[in-house]
Amino acid sequence: MIAYRHYIKFIPELKNDKKVEGSFVNSIIIKESKYLELADTVQNKIEFPESQGRELALYSDGEFNHNQKEQTWAFEIKGILTFFWHSGTYEIEYIAHESFTEYLLKYWLLHVVLPTFFTIEGIYDFLHAGAVEVGGKPILFIAESFGGKSTMTDYFMKQGHTMISDDKVATLRKEDGIFAVPSYPYHRPYRNMEDMGFFVEQFTHTPKVMQTIYALEGVASDQEVSIEKLSGIENFKALRQAKEMNLFFPESVQMKYLTDILQFVSIFKITVPWDLERLSEVYDAIIQHQTDLEGKNE
Repeated sequence: MIAYRHYIKFIPELKNDKKVEGSFVNSIIIKESKYLELADTVQNKIEFPESQGRELALYSDGEFNHNQKEQTWAFEIKGILTFFWHSGTYEIEYIAHESFTEYLLKYWLLHVVLPTFFTIEGIYDFLHAGAVEVGGKPILFIAESFGGKSTMTDYFMKQGHTMISDDKVATLRKEDGIFAVPSYPYHRPYRNMEDMGFFVEQFTHTPKVMQTIYALEGVASDQEVSIEKLSGIENFKALRQAKEMNLFFPESVQMKYLTDILQFVSIFKITVPWDLERLSEVYDAIIQHQTDLEGKNE
């Protein structure tokens, strides 16, 4: 399958794996390791907050803030499996644990481990956001946890808009802008534990220049839908909240990334009444706003 513009080749192939056509920049081999445990040298450890009811940890045999060629990295989902790779390579091995299944291998690889891999290897940076296309251009939805990103993404998809990402948006910095990179063609409008979601046919395969991010602000069900452009420190606050994989990178690196985005992308706050019956109003407001922005740019 293709995910994050990379061909993910499982050895052996997974049963019932959906074949997704499209261009890709590199192949990543995913295969079971001949080893049963990590080497004693991989002892440096960072624990993450529990996710999906699982304990997560990142290991390395070197310093976390200095990724060196051939440095060993390992990501453990306790009880399920441990992934590991060497920096500078495109091969990820895994050690299966007692509760391992092929489904969970695919779930954790796509949702957590590949974003971690791409971030550490300096290939992509990630925003915690939903993203769809409007008029062939990416728009992103950011919010606090349970703030409506998935609901908004799902509503736009039901209106026929192409999905870019359900939850984690890979971004690529180039001289002419910040590009939103398509993730993988699965959508979870709900958040069941360790659930891939359903396969999406209407999924983009091409990175596109980001121009607009909408920061969702929940308001009382009887309040109006309004859109205003953020500026100054409010821009940084909204983006910092949406920054996905902060990991262990220095503050200067984080600020450089946020500054690069704000050089090319506008952030707008939109009030979203907590009433599903009014989602159509929010949708109409965003579509009209996009039309107005397009008119100003002509």
